[in-house]
Amino acid sequence: MKNIEWIFFDVGSTLVDESKAYEERLKTVAETAKVSYEYVYQTALEFYKENRKGDLETMKLLNVEKPKWRVEDEILYSETEVCLRKLSEKYNIGVIANQSPGTEKRLKEFGILKYIKLVIASAEEGVAKPDKRIFEIALNRANCKPQHAVMVGDRIENDIVPAKELGMKTIWIKQGCGKYWKISSEHEQADYEVDNLSEVLDIFSV
Repeated sequence: MKNIEWIFFDVGSTLVDESKAYEERLKTVAETAKVSYEYVYQTALEFYKENRKGDLETMKLLNVEKPKWRVEDEILYSETEVCLRKLSEKYNIGVIANQSPGTEKRLKEFGILKYIKLVIASAEEGVAKPDKRIFEIALNRANCKPQHAVMVGDRIENDIVPAKELGMKTIWIKQGCGKYWKISSEHEQADYEVDNLSEVLDIFSV
């Protein structure tokens, strides 16, 4: 991790714990389909373990429309603020995320926007991960070469693969549903794998 200038983070299941929001979504799916929550949860889990989007595949299987995402159920991981504060003392911090409109506002309400110099979100940019263009937008605005940047994210297909293809360093944070992804090739292998944000600090020795 030499000569790193920028560290970019995903938001969902990386900085923000979406466990409750996913639980509420699956409960709504179960109620709508008139099946048990346990059945919906286990079905989604099996899809995730097959490197598929478990919640969406389960909705398709049960012929249920996607419920509205409850942003009010999102909370910060306990290590988020400490991680960003410490890293921001040495590095520029950015966000590259697939998010609904108003990402900066939500990050400010969480109390962490003060550590973040650049927010690149799909709703505002009109392009979403895994499209490499959203990473290129971030790098251009940061005036940073890919080899001087790191991407930290929970999703192999959205965060690790496109960032790696551009020449960025990558850290797979195994939180949320993304932790079930099974690596199938060198192409998907991140430079580092961690279980939480505290371990990200260990990588950068801060």
